[in-house]
Amino acid sequence: MVTVENHIGKISVTENYLTEIVRHAVCDCFGVADVCNVNTFRSAVSSITRGKLFKPRGVKIRTDKDGGLVIDLHIKVTYGTNIAAAVNSITHKVTFTVEEAVGIDVHKVNVYVDDMNY
Repeated sequence: MVTVENHIGKISVTENYLTEIVRHAVCDCFGVADVCNVNTFRSAVSSITRGKLFKPRGVKIRTDKDGGLVIDLHIKVTYGTNIAAAVNSITHKVTFTVEEAVGIDVHKVNVYVDDMNY
């Protein structure tokens, strides 16, 4: 649960909601094939148990000391994609989407390219 207090009141958002918002925003970006899981074992167990035992770990969201969000993404890109342009697009889209949907500032988006789809 991510909780932030501002002039309007207290905002509480579940991590699952934020993860799904980020996942949809990333998958809509040009050149992104999928959001990856970090660990192969966890990925296999997660797919078998449908996320009940281990949650997919392609998106990690945490708060920093100033109350903003730090988002770590592990992605798979399509072959031939300009990775720098894709990462820049992902960073801007995720920041805009999360700030519009939830109203919490995104301070940093870390994008890790783990795999390539041929």
